[in-house]
Amino acid sequence: MPNNRNQAENRLFSVKRKMLRDQNYRQDYVDFMNSILRKNYATKSSTNPGEKAWYVPHHGVRHPVKKKFRVVFDCGAQYKDSCLNDELLQGPDLTNMLLGVLLRFRLGKIGYTGDIESMFYQVRVPPEQQVFLKFLWWPDGDLNQQPQDYQMCVHLFGAVSSPSCANFALRQTVPDNDCKNTEGGYTIL
Repeated sequence: MPNNRNQAENRLFSVKRKMLRDQNYRQDYVDFMNSILRKNYATKSSTNPGEKAWYVPHHGVRHPVKKKFRVVFDCGAQYKDSCLNDELLQGPDLTNMLLGVLLRFRLGKIGYTGDIESMFYQVRVPPEQQVFLKFLWWPDGDLNQQPQDYQMCVHLFGAVSSPSCANFALRQTVPDNDCKNTEGGYTIL
């Protein structure tokens, strides 16, 4: 894959222009980025000339109903006929169908459900693959500084491989931790 740092830099300066026009957008963006850095979902990265790397452009979006703000990493961004999503394996669809979930609720006396916050961010990417998840950002969100290299350490919303990887990790948690129900088996709804 070609080094697309200049493309990511151009997209970042587009984000900067929007931040300068809209202070709420800027504050939400900085808060989001500070949060992923604080939670170690991303780390500062070095820039090594000649190193294979891919920079993922990003932009902020606000959910129209929930009003929740998040930064979207554009894994489908094309650069010189290359795209991160084209290089990733999608993996099998491990998402449970609603009908199956409802039917399995009838198997036991009690049914449990849960929601995993930021599910993709709970699954780590091997360190040697994190160089393909680089992005540019300003230290502490200070737009007056030069953008620095960072890299994601977790799977991204928008990467074609993330749903399969996250679902596999969820399913693998049960046997890895010897979780069993009273009948001696286990089921992930």
